[in-house]
Amino acid sequence: MIDMNEVRGATDTLARAFEEYKSVNDQRLADLERNGSADTLLGEKLVRMDKSINDLQSDITKVKTTMRRPAKGAAAYVGLDDGDTAYKGAFLRYVTKGVEHELSGFTQTKEMDVISDQQGGYMVPTELASRIVTRQFEATPMRQMATIMSISSEAVEMLRDTSEADAQWVSELGTRADTDQGSIGRIRIPVHELYAQPKATQKLLDDSIINVEEWLVERVSGKFARRENTAFVTGDGIGQPRGFLSYSTQAVADASRSWGVLEHVATGSDGAFNASSGSDVLIDLMHRLKAGYLPKAMWMFPRAVADVIRKFKENSTNAYIWQPGLQAGVPSTLLGHSIVLAEDMPQIASGSYSVAFGNFEEGYTIVDRIGLRVLRDPYTSAPFVKFRCSKRVGGDVVNFEAIKLLKFAAA
Repeated sequence: MIDMNEVRGATDTLARAFEEYKSVNDQRLADLERNGSADTLLGEKLVRMDKSINDLQSDITKVKTTMRRPAKGAAAYVGLDDGDTAYKGAFLRYVTKGVEHELSGFTQTKEMDVISDQQGGYMVPTELASRIVTRQFEATPMRQMATIMSISSEAVEMLRDTSEADAQWVSELGTRADTDQGSIGRIRIPVHELYAQPKATQKLLDDSIINVEEWLVERVSGKFARRENTAFVTGDGIGQPRGFLSYSTQAVADASRSWGVLEHVATGSDGAFNASSGSDVLIDLMHRLKAGYLPKAMWMFPRAVADVIRKFKENSTNAYIWQPGLQAGVPSTLLGHSIVLAEDMPQIASGSYSVAFGNFEEGYTIVDRIGLRVLRDPYTSAPFVKFRCSKRVGGDVVNFEAIKLLKFAAA
């Protein structure tokens, strides 16, 4: 059970920690302005405080995630009919004991949307699959941000409108000439197979104390989440989803840039933020996004970049541009927009794209092929029983105006 007093205590501690952090950083900035250098002890103290703030923020995020989950002991089969419940029972007997004939009986009926794979894999029950997907959603930043579609084919195709149709004013009796109707293209996102292969001893599976469902959810969702998010960020599209960082970029506005190319803003310093305008370049990046995308726009960068940005102030007001999320359900913000920490984003280096800003719901689409399969293998690694769990998923950029990147380069 979650103690709300502990939650409030954690947020109060975070607030006090950030106030102390600002005080130490202000002293460092004053030393830099007065002496041209700062006491190294202040820098070391800020590094320790960065870690402390990150840990506090992480703990609060975990509590928020736990609060969103169903209470322990809640009905496991809410919303399931008798057929679903029976299939789930048969599936768990297949996982623990290898009893296959009960599942085979289900594949001969048309009462349920359940099939047997030609290689012997069985579809995971709906309720169990939903729990795996939910855990992925909680663990994978891109699934929190992008549009997610479920399909029943090998790919999804969408139309894209890359140019605006023309319109002209005309008087009542004026001549009406033909206008440009714009152009339409096509976007195709194929799905690729992702698998996990956890294993356990038969003795472990036979032990009634072990919650096989929870074990399977933990092992499969964790592996899927890590692999997926890496692909959604940096994947090359060959046998895996294509990540948004795999596309070429130009420092060119939307109206002049070719479709299929993302816009970047350079920091003005190779492999670093410009010392005199760190906050300015972030503001510039934010303003490159069209107003229609801003309401749902988010920042994405790794924890190490957050440690740098946390020290920045807005030049005109001298206010810190990073603000910690102190209330339940409220994330930390940068210039008023939510922050998502993603360790799959590259660390700051020469020419790196370590900060992304945009409306990822508009800009990136994740495609799930309906169904998660499990194949039980008690032979090849005896005395272990292996479970080959597979799903098919795709992802790609669908709107190249909705995502902007910060390039750590002079130009």
